[in-house]
Amino acid sequence: MSNPVKRIAAIHDLSGFGRSSLTVVIPIVSTMGIQVCPLPTALLSTHTSEFKNYHMKDLTEDMVGIINHWQKLEIEFDAIYSGFLGSPGQIKVVSKFIKEFKTNSNFVVVDPVMGDDGSTYATIGNEMILGMRELIKSANIITPNLTEAAFLLDEPQPEKMDTDKIKKWARRLSEEGPSIVIITSVPLPDENEMTSVIAYDRETDRFWQVKCTYIPAYFPGTGDIFTSVITGCLLQGDSLPIAMDRAVQFVSLAIHASYGHKFPLREGVLLERVLGSLRNPVSMSTFQLF
Repeated sequence: MSNPVKRIAAIHDLSGFGRSSLTVVIPIVSTMGIQVCPLPTALLSTHTSEFKNYHMKDLTEDMVGIINHWQKLEIEFDAIYSGFLGSPGQIKVVSKFIKEFKTNSNFVVVDPVMGDDGSTYATIGNEMILGMRELIKSANIITPNLTEAAFLLDEPQPEKMDTDKIKKWARRLSEEGPSIVIITSVPLPDENEMTSVIAYDRETDRFWQVKCTYIPAYFPGTGDIFTSVITGCLLQGDSLPIAMDRAVQFVSLAIHASYGHKFPLREGVLLERVLGSLRNPVSMSTFQLF
């Protein structure tokens, strides 16, 4: 019996406070009409960005128990979507999960959460980077930011990326396994007030670009929001450039809706104010061939 709605396995941490990971993945994907089956990797009191002395419980053993039960139930997923992973052991668990639940009719999205602005996050060491390089080989789609792309390729991160170099990076990442590579937060020459999202689709051998205005504020969780919208759009049947466009527009809308308010930015964007816009049809597109 077929499922009346699309179903996704979401492999992320759950932070009790601060809008990131599962606390944004679940409402976004659900609002887009897709069932979310969370597979929590860790339970935290807060997310790890700008919060200190947070409580964290590793759920690796629990993940194995959940996966075993899902297998007995013969649950099938239309997509598998992984984000923050807390240890090299979890990377192995997720790799095994993908092998057992991936089919010819679903797709796997890996957001290789490791760092930003040229640095790794506090919980990411060299073993995690090496493990993530292996995990992306199992993915159909990956969504690294520029820093994470550099880690995956073992390259230094430049301040600016020219067109030829970012295309070479995207092709090299695709050669590792994923047919679609989406790189976010790409600063291009002569565009000081803009940042770009660049995508490469190996099947069509095309590059796509969506530009967005740079806003001088850092809100944790926007990467999770971006990839969640991408995943939801593709499950709805949108093309890659439309999915990129909708994701960039939604993140930009969420940031603009939050930026004028006086509250700690570490709490994340005011997602609740903009969720309803995900139900709106595409009204305009800014994507272009790159």
